[in-house]
Amino acid sequence: MIENLLPAYVSCAATREESVPDGTLFPEEEALVARSVPKRRNDFATARACARRAMGRLGLEPVAVLHGKRGMPLWPEGIVGSLTHCDGYRAAALAHDADVLSLGVDAEPHAPLPEGVGELVVRPSERERFAGPPAGEAGGIHWDRLLFSAKESVFKTWYPLTLTELDFDEADLTFHRDDDRAAGGTFTARLLRTDPALPPVLDGKWRVEDGIVATAVLLRPDWKDS
Repeated sequence: MIENLLPAYVSCAATREESVPDGTLFPEEEALVARSVPKRRNDFATARACARRAMGRLGLEPVAVLHGKRGMPLWPEGIVGSLTHCDGYRAAALAHDADVLSLGVDAEPHAPLPEGVGELVVRPSERERFAGPPAGEAGGIHWDRLLFSAKESVFKTWYPLTLTELDFDEADLTFHRDDDRAAGGTFTARLLRTDPALPPVLDGKWRVEDGIVATAVLLRPDWKDS
């Protein structure tokens, strides 16, 4: 699913499995989740299993994937990437930094956001653009959940380049469907807080499939030349 949102030079791996065998994690990764509840441990381990598969497709030896502030994955030198996990889906997307400056992927269950969350995520200008109320379902799509996922992908692209927070209300998103009935399309994110490391607008793709909504944003190194 994620692989359909990114170009072929990005190595993607995904799974629907909720857990992986013991021994999958490197010792230094084990230390990070030694006191975690089972769900947190499973999320952590399955996402890293996907990361290792994606590394292999880039011709890399498997290594531990630790994390920095805000859970940012720490990749081998010369590699950029993103991880995501939700109930029923885990994925990793990796690329060489010669091809990709930064990228973000996110997956969420395709269901309405919990009560009250939409008010924190949806800007008034975004609410007006939806074909129906963003807290509900319009045209077969839970647009509030899609918006949440897309903003997560935007943040995952933003943060490694700036190491600063980007709030939900600091990106204004517009969605496009491939056609009136398509369960996928593109989106643009206008950044309301700019940084010289990124363009003022980021482009992304989205898709809804088998109960999951997935989004991806990719920024190439040559963005200033375009």
